[in-house]
Amino acid sequence: MLTRLSIENYAIIEQLDVEFDSRLNIITGETGAGKSIMLGALALLLGNRSDSSLFKDATHNCVVEGEWQINASLRPLFDELDIPFEEQTIIRRIITPAGKSRVFVNDMPTTVGDLRLLSERLIDVHSQHQNLILSSEDFRQEALDSMAESVQLATEYRTAYQSYRATEQALSELNASIEQIRSEEEWLRHQCDELSAANLRDGEIEELEAEQQQLANADSINEALGVLHEALDNDLNGTLLMLKERRLALSRIESFFPAATELRERLDSIAIELKDIDATAASYLQRIDDNPQRLEEIDNRLDMLYSLCRKHRCEDIAALRQLHAKYEQQLSTIEHSNERQQQLEEELRVARQQAMQLASALHAQRAKVAPQLESEVVAILRSVGIVDAQFCVDIEEVPLRETGADRISFLFSANKGAAVRPIERIASGGELSRVMLALKATLAKRMELPTIIFDEIDTGISGRTASAVGDIIAELAQSMQVIDITHLPQVASKGNRHLLVYKSEGTVQIKALDDKERITEIAAMLSGDNITDAAIDQARNLLNIH
Repeated sequence: MLTRLSIENYAIIEQLDVEFDSRLNIITGETGAGKSIMLGALALLLGNRSDSSLFKDATHNCVVEGEWQINASLRPLFDELDIPFEEQTIIRRIITPAGKSRVFVNDMPTTVGDLRLLSERLIDVHSQHQNLILSSEDFRQEALDSMAESVQLATEYRTAYQSYRATEQALSELNASIEQIRSEEEWLRHQCDELSAANLRDGEIEELEAEQQQLANADSINEALGVLHEALDNDLNGTLLMLKERRLALSRIESFFPAATELRERLDSIAIELKDIDATAASYLQRIDDNPQRLEEIDNRLDMLYSLCRKHRCEDIAALRQLHAKYEQQLSTIEHSNERQQQLEEELRVARQQAMQLASALHAQRAKVAPQLESEVVAILRSVGIVDAQFCVDIEEVPLRETGADRISFLFSANKGAAVRPIERIASGGELSRVMLALKATLAKRMELPTIIFDEIDTGISGRTASAVGDIIAELAQSMQVIDITHLPQVASKGNRHLLVYKSEGTVQIKALDDKERITEIAAMLSGDNITDAAIDQARNLLNIH
């Protein structure tokens, strides 16, 4: 339950601290006093979006802090969110003037998303506009599942349904892919056959281009190599012959001219290198022939490879081979498509069967508990002044969908003998408020929420009905914490703690009223600014203070 709320620098709230009772807390105040502003600040602790434009002082942070008494049953949720569990849990939300938001739970930084998950288990806020959620089928389904205690089963069904739809989508995509590929199968096979026949090899173009250049210039190459061979190895005046003669001449003078040895050795080295050059040139001369047939073969092969690259828009043979592998993979998919289709079809059958079984179990639980929800809501509606109320839960079986195989409608009639119709179409504002109160009162205990806030849920009612509404809210507060913002003295008198919201010097203030102050406040609610003795007496009677 919420034990304390602190608000700083929010809207027209400068600084506000309020403590709450564990049972029924009544909040009253004139219209515009700031009750809704308090709820807006509390909403920040529930994960609502922040708005820096609501700062009272745009130069300081807005800080909202709440302290909760936490039940140990929530420990697994704290563990899941990686938040330290404390029986006295403090949630703090800080909004900077720049609009940045920071969230702390027990001084541990966390996210707004985690805060929302946590707050869903801590508090339920019901305001007037939420009467419109009666038109939401999601709300009606959640209400019935809470009554049936089938929330866990609904979660299991949703998981199974999502698995079923994912498998269905996978099969649909596979079928579409296969259909498209099959329409191109003949083309794919032709491309694969053509690329396979080409016997592609990485680097082949570069090798062939080099050989093509040699063959195309064979005459020039042979001429250059022949001239070199002739210059080196001519029997009359070749360079090697002349070097041999000079080396012999130097060897003859070595005995009396030692420097000749070094010169002769250097010539020996040069001679060895030149002999090697001559042998290499001679070897090339033997291999490089003018071969028009081979040149034609290379030209044809290169033309074919260039053509394939242009056709498939590939830069080189490596890219062609990658494309070839891709085409082969697509053909393999076609060849194995029946096997994969059968596998997915079987998975789909199993997933659908599982979802159908869970949907059937969910439908049975909902149908079983619907009469109980109807009777409890009708009993409350009659106690709050709709004596001829009829309330029906209509469960229509429909094809599988996210929430099951049911379409749930709440049907209502306030008049005896009148046919029931969807509640959102025929109920007045006051009737909607009472139906929502009846549903909340019926479901609150089963939802195991520690705290519920009613923001003027009693709008549009008065007199005996108002007193009956107060009794229902007070009874609800016997098993959970209730915070009720009200304009009705009959409801306000039921509280265990009465808080008055008012403005002082342009800022929102709040104070807990003692018995004497409560008498005055409820008398003012009864008679307005001119508090009469009769109003005082009636306030005493409502509060049972004499």
